[in-house]
Amino acid sequence: MKRLKRIGSLVLAFFVCSSMMYQPAQGHRSQPQEVYHRAWQLVRDNYYESSFHNQNWNELEHKFDTQIKSTADAHKYIKVMLETLNDPYTRFLDPRAFQDENDAIDARIVGIGINLQQSKDQRKLIVTRTIEDGPAETAGVRSGDEIIAIDNISAIGMTPEQAAEHIRGKAGSIVQIGVRHGDTQKSVTITRQEITIHAVTSKVLDNGIGYIQLSTFISNDASREFRAALGKLSNTDGIILDLRDNPGGLLSNALEIADMLLESGAIVSTISRHGRHTDLASGDPVTHQPIVVLVDDESASASEILAAALQDNGRGTLVGTHTYGKGLVQEINRLPGGAAVHITVSRYLTPGGSDINKVGVIPDINVINKEDQVKTAVSFLKEKIASLKPSRMSQKPIRTSSLNQAAIAGR
Repeated sequence: MKRLKRIGSLVLAFFVCSSMMYQPAQGHRSQPQEVYHRAWQLVRDNYYESSFHNQNWNELEHKFDTQIKSTADAHKYIKVMLETLNDPYTRFLDPRAFQDENDAIDARIVGIGINLQQSKDQRKLIVTRTIEDGPAETAGVRSGDEIIAIDNISAIGMTPEQAAEHIRGKAGSIVQIGVRHGDTQKSVTITRQEITIHAVTSKVLDNGIGYIQLSTFISNDASREFRAALGKLSNTDGIILDLRDNPGGLLSNALEIADMLLESGAIVSTISRHGRHTDLASGDPVTHQPIVVLVDDESASASEILAAALQDNGRGTLVGTHTYGKGLVQEINRLPGGAAVHITVSRYLTPGGSDINKVGVIPDINVINKEDQVKTAVSFLKEKIASLKPSRMSQKPIRTSSLNQAAIAGR
């Protein structure tokens, strides 16, 4: 069985998606009701749960016909329709949000270079990552800071998506950001820039152990960058793979990276209304170096797929805290006019058969403190390396040739 099902799948933030394009006839301008109906039809044909969470989906087909007079109306009632599913991952994207996803996949965005996460009480906007040497980091914004205002508008209670609407703008324009760090507040002026997203950073630690931080799977370049990092660290005795604060990205990247590391076995299984599919490792890994994977409660979706594949196949030891727990698969479907909908089309199981949705992947070694997580990983790897020393001379060298990326249709 061929390992990868080449369908152009992706995970966006917490979403696993594949593109399915709808193209109206040439010269035809879609009517608002057509836009709504297309969204309804896509959910009807593809939603993973045949009862639609106990909703009578047929009743919604023409429910809002008399109220849909414009494209804005169509978008409004698509949102109303999708909300009846009570599924936070099945959602509407306006044309701007859909374009933002395209830009992120192309690994180039215009912005200030931060990742945001809403606190569990939905009151705070927390910076989970700043892009190295990006506009925000240069202005003094750091991971863990709270964004309290954007251009003098309170950010208290804003979602990351709402904040993005206020932050985005043309390259060269400025935005005023209010930041709170502990008991200290400040306001910083940041100039928006075009930013290249690098998914991977790597280095050799003082003890000769390789360290790879994979911060996102969203970029088309993530697999290539990861392979290059493995090549750079080929002379180290072991690898620490850091997936902390990684919200997901392209599913194809997760599959490719898992295949670079796995000796054999399943990577992930997906179950939909139409059956079950399992992706298998090719059995030709890039490296045999021992691996420790760092995870936390912000490691989600594609991160969980990769972490569970390494754990269940006995290839990597997980250190940290339980992961986010996002085990549902989405497709992203473009609508006439440039908007899109994310639709949950299946759930996934780890190689060991676990459904981690709302549960997460449980680490082998539970460590809460972030600094202690790295220390524990180093200590564990040293012991593992020492036990493997006699057999390391027989291991295969790192391969540096590239693999084809899975295609993304209609992007």
